[in-house]
Amino acid sequence: MAGFGYWSGRDVQVEFRPAAPHTGVVFVRGDLTPARRIPADVHKRIEVPRRTTLVADGSQVEMVEHVLAALYGLSIDNCEVWVDNPELPGLDGSCQPLIEALLKAGVVEQSATRSRLIITDVTRVGDDDTWVEARPVKGDRLAVKYKLDYGPNHPIGRQTIELTVTPQSFQAELASARTFLMAEEAEWLRQRGLGARVANKDLLVFNLDGPIENELRSENECVRHKALDLVGDLALAGCDLVGHVIAHKSGHRLNAELVKVLLKEGRIEQGMRRAG
Repeated sequence: MAGFGYWSGRDVQVEFRPAAPHTGVVFVRGDLTPARRIPADVHKRIEVPRRTTLVADGSQVEMVEHVLAALYGLSIDNCEVWVDNPELPGLDGSCQPLIEALLKAGVVEQSATRSRLIITDVTRVGDDDTWVEARPVKGDRLAVKYKLDYGPNHPIGRQTIELTVTPQSFQAELASARTFLMAEEAEWLRQRGLGARVANKDLLVFNLDGPIENELRSENECVRHKALDLVGDLALAGCDLVGHVIAHKSGHRLNAELVKVLLKEGRIEQGMRRAG
């Protein structure tokens, strides 16, 4: 599939290739010689504002959270994501085009076991205003809850979503939710040469009256997208998560911090999962 990076404006081609058991998700910079492999690993993450960026072997890929969310949401474990530019395409600001491409390609069952990270204690990172927390849960599932709060007199306002992440719920509740920002943020970025190719129709840009030159796909589309991003960042654990993750106004940095803590404190077990 093809698109362009929201930040750089560069055209980029993406190809999903099946991978052997225990490969995990690996981004491959096919435009470099030799090709560079960058695992979807939270320890490969570097801090870049407003997007998830990974670095390995002197090369990087950025804005990977939507691809990671789509793969995790569809229970695809082993996949090589080949790209010919550092930035993944923004597409329509959601996971929906990625989901459609992956489902069209098909998912293959593999017999190898898949590690699960069992959340055994309540763990929180952040401060009183902005935080993300993981709790144990009954059963064998990942549940997420996101609380978004722009205040009562804001066009986005206060929104909450909670769901158990399955291929069915991810496609129905999260996949189509698009990236959003305020008009003043968009203008600030454009003045700095970022996002110059992005039009209002390519994502949700809000002024005080609501989305500019666009319509919401659901009343709470913004919090749905934040939950989508959360799933993508949790995928950096490199395994299934079993627990309940609750986020309050958190972003990529805090989400990744939680994953690092969970990998230290949680219990790793073997389970079964599909791989594509």
